[in-house]
Amino acid sequence: GNVFGRQGRQLKQQRDKLKQYQKKIALQLEKETSALLLLKKKCYQDQLLYKTDIQVQDIEFAQIEIKIIEGLKAGNYCLKQMHEVMSIEEVDRILEETQEATEYQKQIDELLAGSLTAEDEDAVLAELEAITQGEDITLPELPTDPLPVVPTGETERKEAQIKPEREMLAA
Repeated sequence: GNVFGRQGRQLKQQRDKLKQYQKKIALQLEKETSALLLLKKKCYQDQLLYKTDIQVQDIEFAQIEIKIIEGLKAGNYCLKQMHEVMSIEEVDRILEETQEATEYQKQIDELLAGSLTAEDEDAVLAELEAITQGEDITLPELPTDPLPVVPTGETERKEAQIKPEREMLAA
């Protein structure tokens, strides 16, 4: 009975060891399955995060587009108001008047520049030097007489007389 008892015990020990090994493998398999599920869950969460990020960007872009459209509307409204106030003819007239005034001022500048003698120019430069150096200089007295009153329409009449002269000088 001893031979069978000993082999029976060895078989029993081997059986117990195999059962423990099975439990160990089952536990390891359970851990790996859990890890796999966690990885799948993480991947799914990453995809959701990416999709929500794209949606946030789309919303922000839409908000910017709305602001641009509102700005364009405001700009169009301002342009319409400006067009109601000023016509193309009015702008052309203003530009023409500005050009005429600039040309007239150039003529005045040229006349004034040509009227100074070398002595006058030296005196002006000396006075400018004295002013910029902070020296005390005696300035001439200002006139106290009132300016003459120009009757209404007189300025337009004088301008009409000067205009042909300007045109002749320009030609």
